[in-house]
Amino acid sequence: MDFSGLEDFRNRGQALLARGPVALILAEDEVELDSTLAHHRAFGFREIVVFAGSAVEVPGDVHRVRHEVLAEGGTDTAVNAAIATAAPGTWLYYCYNAEYLFFPFCETRPVAAMLDFHAEERRSAMLTYVIDLYAGDLDRHPGAVSREEACLDRSGYYALARRGPPPDRHPRERQLDFFGGLRWRFEEHIPPGRRRIDRIGLFRARPGLRLRIDHTLSDEEMNTYACPWHNNLTAAICSFRTAKALRANPGSRAAIRTFRWHNSVPFNWTSQQLLDLGLIEPGQWF
Repeated sequence: MDFSGLEDFRNRGQALLARGPVALILAEDEVELDSTLAHHRAFGFREIVVFAGSAVEVPGDVHRVRHEVLAEGGTDTAVNAAIATAAPGTWLYYCYNAEYLFFPFCETRPVAAMLDFHAEERRSAMLTYVIDLYAGDLDRHPGAVSREEACLDRSGYYALARRGPPPDRHPRERQLDFFGGLRWRFEEHIPPGRRRIDRIGLFRARPGLRLRIDHTLSDEEMNTYACPWHNNLTAAICSFRTAKALRANPGSRAAIRTFRWHNSVPFNWTSQQLLDLGLIEPGQWF
């Protein structure tokens, strides 16, 4: 189906979001859009909906919503339109093009089975870490995107307490701000509000729920990394998005000769590598 905009999507898209899990792909451009769609199709998402502006070519075999993702508030307005359209309880996932979801044992288990287990643990949202990918050789890949030669950082990730609003700014229970990757190593080129690498990338829709501009949800319990009694599953979204942006911006492009450093390792496109590096957590799921 082709929707002319968010209002058209909300009026006619209820059937697509009646049962999940549903993947919402925010296409900022055409870079690796095909591979992003293929990667998430393989996980068994019931529907895939692409939000893209008129300048972006989208394959004809997916549902498209015409929406300017790069406009101010383009992400949260699109995701919030999907939340308002979805049947209560539907699992939604969102990412951008050139981003790839990985969860524990995803090579042999579908995303629906993983989310069923997560729901049985009385969880309605899942923390996802955005792990930066980048080409190891920028001379050969000036746009910093290469699936065949993708690298990631094996260390350099850390977390700080997430504090509530002033004046008290008490630490929020079971919430942390996570940092690392290119946004940490090249933070002088990243606005402070965009340096975090945590995103609530998987969650269940319900009336009144809202995605905020900082990739958190309006229900604070859904922003937690674990339930009160034990650790829960977490997932990763492996992403070329930051590398793309740093190469597209003239200032950072001139300043950065390479993204490689002593803690760069080739990405082998498996969940086991992410588990071994401690970047995703299986919780009680084995």
